[in-house]
This record gives sequence, structure tokens and C-alpha cells, in this order.
Amino acid sequence: MAFTDIDKLSISTIRLLAADQVSTANSGHPGAPLGLAPAAHVIWSQMKMNPKNPDWIARDRFVLSNGHAVALLYSMLHLTGYPLTIEDLKHFRQLGSKTPGHPEYDLPGVEVTTGPLGQGIANAVGMAIAQKQFAATYNKPGFNLSDSFIYTVCGDGCLQEGISSEASSLAGHLQLGNLIVIYDDNKITIDGSTEISFDEDVAKRYEAYGWEVLHVENGNDDLDAIAKAIAQAKTSVNKPTMIKLTTTIGFGSLKAGDHSVHGSPLGKDDLRQIKSKFGFNPDKSFQVPQEVYDHYQNTILKPGQEANNKWNDLLKQYQQKFPELGAELERRLAGELPQGWESKLPTYKPGESALATRKLSEMLFQNLNEAVPEIIGGSADLTPSNLTRWKEAVDFQPDNTGFGSYGGRYVRYGIREHAMGAIMNGIAAFGANYKAYGGAFFNFLGYAAGAIRVSALAGYPVIWVATHDSIGVGEDGPTHQPIESLAHFRALPNTHVWRPADGNEVSAAYEVALKSKHTPSIIALSRQNLPQLEGSSIANAVKGGYVLQDVENPDIVIAATGSEVSLSVDAAKLLATKGIKARVVSLPDFFNFNKQPEDYKLSVLPDGVPILSVEVLSTSGWGKYAHQHFGLDRFGLSGPAAQVFKYFDFTPEGVATRAEKTINFYKGKDLISPLRSAF
Repeated sequence: MAFTDIDKLSISTIRLLAADQVSTANSGHPGAPLGLAPAAHVIWSQMKMNPKNPDWIARDRFVLSNGHAVALLYSMLHLTGYPLTIEDLKHFRQLGSKTPGHPEYDLPGVEVTTGPLGQGIANAVGMAIAQKQFAATYNKPGFNLSDSFIYTVCGDGCLQEGISSEASSLAGHLQLGNLIVIYDDNKITIDGSTEISFDEDVAKRYEAYGWEVLHVENGNDDLDAIAKAIAQAKTSVNKPTMIKLTTTIGFGSLKAGDHSVHGSPLGKDDLRQIKSKFGFNPDKSFQVPQEVYDHYQNTILKPGQEANNKWNDLLKQYQQKFPELGAELERRLAGELPQGWESKLPTYKPGESALATRKLSEMLFQNLNEAVPEIIGGSADLTPSNLTRWKEAVDFQPDNTGFGSYGGRYVRYGIREHAMGAIMNGIAAFGANYKAYGGAFFNFLGYAAGAIRVSALAGYPVIWVATHDSIGVGEDGPTHQPIESLAHFRALPNTHVWRPADGNEVSAAYEVALKSKHTPSIIALSRQNLPQLEGSSIANAVKGGYVLQDVENPDIVIAATGSEVSLSVDAAKLLATKGIKARVVSLPDFFNFNKQPEDYKLSVLPDGVPILSVEVLSTSGWGKYAHQHFGLDRFGLSGPAAQVFKYFDFTPEGVATRAEKTINFYKGKDLISPLRSAF
């Protein structure tokens, strides 16, 4: 690239727009945008994208992992023609604005929601995986539908977080040459110089991961060196590339190079002098010279639209030559699942073999893998335990390793739960209707909680196959037995948390999860065998809660999930021998049950009858659904599963005894359903 005065003017405009946003809000982070503006300008000046069609699947992606520097991203989106006005910039960090304090996925041009450091670089790895798989699936000779690059900018904070190490290690193994990371090496974090906490040689670490590492010594204004490094990175076919970009935080500010410019607005005098230094009127704010708009119009907007139009023509030719793949691709780009795919969901009848719900999940994947080609997933090195791989699956691996191919759909994530979660988010955010899933022990979702929270916040419909769901883990003991996990994730907004009781409920969980467009799912599955239940069905279970077995005028309602549903059925039989009538309710997913009409919910958990919850996990959160709770508000024990259950009295007799105590406690009292509330 040949750089001229218009490039320098554009970079100054980016810097000052970012500084004005932060100063007007009196809140934010001006330091990184002032240092990173040259890199952003060089990258965006050559990115393949169409701001008028921000979802174009063949576009390059830009992920701002150090999300606190979002004023930089908003400046770029505005200048390059995305639907973000100067007025939007003026409302930076204000209530209801389109410019929140960290990037959020619902704004066109923002590829992923970043904020917690390290999430973005791991998301970028997911996008790079998705691009490789998409290209391997649909590219044909003469029809190069996908060859895009994933750019991500990160700082020392991202690289100190463990998630970035996990994700970068996997990216090196997978030889993701389409991934280019710009490391903002400004040697500053919030506390001060990185010398107080961060001495490692990042470049050597990434070389050890199998990355190409380049160094631009003057990232403040050496545009030629930045462009040369990016060009070289694009030629690195079998290695992801890190470009170590040495910059000065707060470049041009009176506080340049000091940690005080990281997270505080520039002072009025500083803002005036920096505008004067860059040749702008110090008395004006949010200045954009018309020639800067024209420059981006000619280098970004028009070329992007032309490239998109050429791609559309190529797609039409592709659909004529490869009609089946073309139709599949059109469907996926429309965000639709294959017609009739639900017929592949297994159904079960009472009396069929008792099976662990993790086994039922495996059987479901076996049924669905061909019917739903957008399913892609794996496990955190627990494939034989999570049972997440179908028999014919091809591993997603570099073609030159002999372990699989980039066309494969099974990802060997290694023991990297947190990165797996963020990578899944990146795969989902890539587009093409990818249905990303990942397997882990339920207890170890705690390692991935940060990524799961972002899934819910941003609306990535990823699926967690969370096996070993309770003290049924048995001999592995309390370190592996989830107690609080259900309560934790049920408290997370916009999250399906399933704990199915049999095969039909497993199928219901996956039906809802795969249809979801904006809500992640956690499906907690048993290690121990569970019977196929009388009264269960997919149609009932998709509601999140239903009456499994009923009696006329019940004396008590027993509400349970997972393995405790069949336990409650057996308890109801014991109660019946004493003339006590018990309704058994299964509540596999609180989230979907909460969305049902009130009259339906009250028909399941009615007024006038005491309700007992039974779940061999924390009782926290059950107050909305039951009057009394039989659960486990302590850690578990190591021993054979049946013995552990018996120790804690989770037996038909134990449930029946507590049901009788509940009936006696509420006898003669007027009861309303816990579902009712004042507001």
C-alpha cells in the first residue's frame, strides 16, 4: 500500500473522534485508541467487507478483544459507512445509546460481544475455525466462496488472561493461517507498567504455540511497516500470525506512555493541545473532514459493495453447477434448519431399556449428524465420557496431519473448557447457522462460566453437553460432583438449563436448543441409567415443565428433574399404598417453563396443594416452584453412586417420608401456588 497525507489525516480523525467520545461521556478509555489508530486504519483500508451488508458471509472479520478501547471501533464503524452517526458517537456510554462502553453484538459491524479480557481473541479462534470448515465444505475449483481473514486486536490484559493461552495453543495446533492477531504492546495495564506483574516474552510463547510472530517496532506512525507485516501474515498458510505492535498508549496526549491515560478522559487542556498537534480546531469536537469520508467511501464502501455483488453472481453460478450444495448453503445463510429434521429426534416408550441420558444424547447425535450438517462440536478431552462424537465423525484437523480435515465437524478441544466456550461463541457468531456444541463434566462448566455468561448476554445459541450431572458421578467424589451448578446457571438470564429425566426429554432439550436463535442451552446429563418414563413426550417436555403422572385431587405435588423424576414416581407408588395421592411433575427446564402462559403453569403447579421439590443438588432457586425442598445444600461424597444416594436418603422411602411431612405441615392451611406473585 502507498500511504499519503490523506492516510495521516484519517488516522488523526480516528484518534480525535475516540478522544472526543470519551471526554464527552467523561468516562472510558482513550489511551489504547490513540495508540492503535494507525493499525486500525491500515487493517480496515484493506478489509473485505460491505458496510451496507454487514452479515455478508464472505467478509473479513475484525474483533476488538481489548473491548475497553471500543471508542476506536465506533470511530471506524462511523467513518467506513456502518449505520452509526456522529450523534451516536456523542452519546457514547449513555443510557439507551447505540454506543455502549464495550462492544455488543447487536450493533452492525460489531462481530462479537467483548468486555471480559481474553474473550475476544478466543472468539476470533472460533471464527477462524468456522471459516476454515465453511471453506472446506463449500469451496470448489473455480468457486472460491470463502477465503476471508479474521483480524483481532488485543493488549497485555487479554494475553495475561488464561483463556487466551488456551485458545492460542489450540489455534497453533490447528494451523489457522487465516487468523491475524495484532498485539498492542504498549507495556501498560490499569495498575501501571507491565513490569510490576508481567515479565514473560510473549513472542517466544506464541512461537512455542506454533505461531508466526512479527514485530513492528514503531506502531505509532510507521504505516508501511504495519502494512508489510499484515501482508506477510496473509501469506502464512499453516500458521496463525501475531504481529507484536509496539505503541505508545495515549499517543499525542500529555499523559502519553503513562497508565493514567488508560481509563480516564483527557483533561480539557490536554484535549485542546492534542487537537492542535494533529492540525484540528481545538475549539471543535467530533470533527471529520469531508476528504476523510470520501477516502473511506472510495477505499472501503464502494469496493466492498462491488466485491459483495461479484460474490452474489458467483453464488448464483455455484447454485446452478452444484444445486444440492447451493440449496443447502442458501438455507443456512437464511438461518433455517433442514425441513423435517425433527423426525430424526429419537422417541421412547415405557419399558424400553434404561439408559444414561449421556448415552441417549450420543444416540441423538448419531441420528442428527447427517440431517443437520451445520452441527459442529467436540469435547474438552472427555469424548469417551461425554459421548459427544458420532461414529462416522471426521475430526476438524489440518489436512496435513493425517488426523482429519478442515471439512471435519468434530473438534478436539483438549482440556480447555473456558476457551472452548468462547470458541463456540465465535463459531456461532461467524454465521452460516452453525450449531456449535461442546462437552464437559457439568461441574467443570465453572471453568467456562465467563464464556457462558457472554453467550447469554450476546445471544449465541451454543449448546453445552454437560454430563455427570450430580452425585451420581459416585466414586469421583465431591470435586467432580456438581452441587451448585444448576442454581448458578439457572440464575443466568437468557439461558436454557435442561436436566432431562429420560430419552424423550433429552430429545426435547436438543429440539429447543437447535431451534434457538438467541439463547444458549446447557443440557445436564446423567452418568447412571434412567428408565423411560410413562407420561413423558417430546411435545410435553419442550414446554419446560409438565404433569408426568397425575391423580384426581392430589394430596401433594412432587416436582423433580433428571434422575429424581423416576425416584419421585417410585415414591408416589409408596404413598399410594398409604392412601396418599401424589401428582408427579417433571421440570426439565425452568427457562422454557417460565415462558408458558400463566394458566398452563398453574395447571401444573396449582393452588391449594403443597408442592415438594426433589433434586439432588442445591435447593437455591426452587422457591418459585415449590413450598418445601428436598435437595443437597452441602458437598457430596466419594463412593458408588447407589450408596451415595442412599447415604443422603435419596430413595423412594426418603422422598415419600418428606412428602408426608410436607402434607402434615400444611394441613388445614390455605395454600397458593408459589408461582403467584404481587408483580
